[in-house]
Amino acid sequence: MSAPFEERSGVVPCATPWGQWYQTLEEVFIEVQVPPGTRAQDIQCGLQSRHVALAVGGREILKGKLFDSTIADEGTWTLESGYAADPWVQDQMQRKLTLERFQKENPGFDFSGAEISGNYTKGGPDFSNLEK
Repeated sequence: MSAPFEERSGVVPCATPWGQWYQTLEEVFIEVQVPPGTRAQDIQCGLQSRHVALAVGGREILKGKLFDSTIADEGTWTLESGYAADPWVQDQMQRKLTLERFQKENPGFDFSGAEISGNYTKGGPDFSNLEK
């Protein structure tokens, strides 16, 4: 079996003032830069079906409504040691997500080297009316 689409095509990180985020069709990853010495009990993370909130040391980092619903019980966060998203980066992410959707809808084809152009916002063009 071939590697998952995101491993073949890569992800497009979106830098923010507090860290970065990126996503696949199935998951969203949020990476937040925290001050040295931050402990898990210093972090308040709330994930509801349509809202997300994160505070570190009592300081709100992000809070807002999600684009679509999530399964809150499946959300996890970890503390590991170790900017507004640029329009070009957002464009690249939309292209990757559209190709990933095409891969999922057409499992026999390999879209890892494909380029996408045209209407790829909101998941690309809607071809559902062509099936009728």
